[in-house]
Amino acid sequence: MTQTRRNPRPLDAPRLEELALAYVARFATSAAKLEGYLRRKLRERGWDGEGAAPVAEIVARFVAAGYIDDAVFARARTGSLLRRGYGVRRIGQALDAAGIAEDVRAEVRAAPAEQRRAALALARKRRIGPFGPDGADRALREKQLAAMLRAGHPLDSARELVNAPSIAAAERWAAELDGEE
Repeated sequence: MTQTRRNPRPLDAPRLEELALAYVARFATSAAKLEGYLRRKLRERGWDGEGAAPVAEIVARFVAAGYIDDAVFARARTGSLLRRGYGVRRIGQALDAAGIAEDVRAEVRAAPAEQRRAALALARKRRIGPFGPDGADRALREKQLAAMLRAGHPLDSARELVNAPSIAAAERWAAELDGEE
């Protein structure tokens, strides 16, 4: 017995609204991500309503109602990525991909002390520098440096951690800016 896949019915305005509401209820999202999701659903299923699909109107209503707040989303995403050890460049890329405006990204950008703590968290997690094997050769240090750069950390921070003589020295470096915020 073969099952045939039914084509879903084209969307109309109430069903499009239901999809949007289900999406924001399930996921933390930005206005641009919701709009992209609704447009993708329209491409997949088609439109069966009068006139053009009211995607922009739905997104604007959800923003006005407070279901979507790009600044809150950006702060949460920035905090999450910092805790995971990512640097400002990588965080900026993630927020850009989510459609967050530059002024909001600048508002939630991590302070230098937070950036250092994130670099230290990545070094611990990935066993970089003093957290890794003793006596790392040049090839391993270069790989560690590349990993720090891919994670979005500046070259000087990556070098500090990769070349740190001890865990205590790495922790002191990360804590140097704590009182300056």
